[in-house]
Amino acid sequence: MTSRKPATEIVDTIARLYAERGAVPYEGGESVSQLAHGLQAAACAERAGAAPGLVAAALLHDIGHLIDPKGEAAAVEGYDARHEDGGADHLARFFGAEVADPVRLHVAAKRYLCAMKPGYFERLSPASVRSLALQGGPMSAADVAAFDALPHGRDALRLRVWDEEAKVVGLEVPGFDHYRLLLESLVTSDGA
Repeated sequence: MTSRKPATEIVDTIARLYAERGAVPYEGGESVSQLAHGLQAAACAERAGAAPGLVAAALLHDIGHLIDPKGEAAAVEGYDARHEDGGADHLARFFGAEVADPVRLHVAAKRYLCAMKPGYFERLSPASVRSLALQGGPMSAADVAAFDALPHGRDALRLRVWDEEAKVVGLEVPGFDHYRLLLESLVTSDGA
């Protein structure tokens, strides 16, 4: 019988991934690294009083770029690597739906907001505009209605707003270790 991996070991593995690959800047024009972007999004979530699972989702929402060998280069090369699905599938091995689902839906939330919120598209960074085109563009009315029915859709919309705010060069926010206990408390499985 194998023993269950402790939550600390799971979080250590995620922390190592961010330490090893997270310092790389986003390709295609974003001005911050993957790690800085996640930390800024998590700080936004904390300031907004978000539930712990949503703070974790904000921190880890782009983990799909780090676990995919192509990373963010896919959009630069003209295809959608669906980092939201890869990241959510990876996180779902360890965390519940309150973490994985907003990660899975954060790209759909961008499409939703472009369709429903006047002026949102104009605030997107050039890299987000390029990836939006690859991800299907603004949602149709039918897609909006389907999104509205999703259990974690509202959380994904909040995450998406923080995602766009989390691109400030040199912004001082808490480091990854600040979120260790929160992440450990949310671990539901050892991924086996």
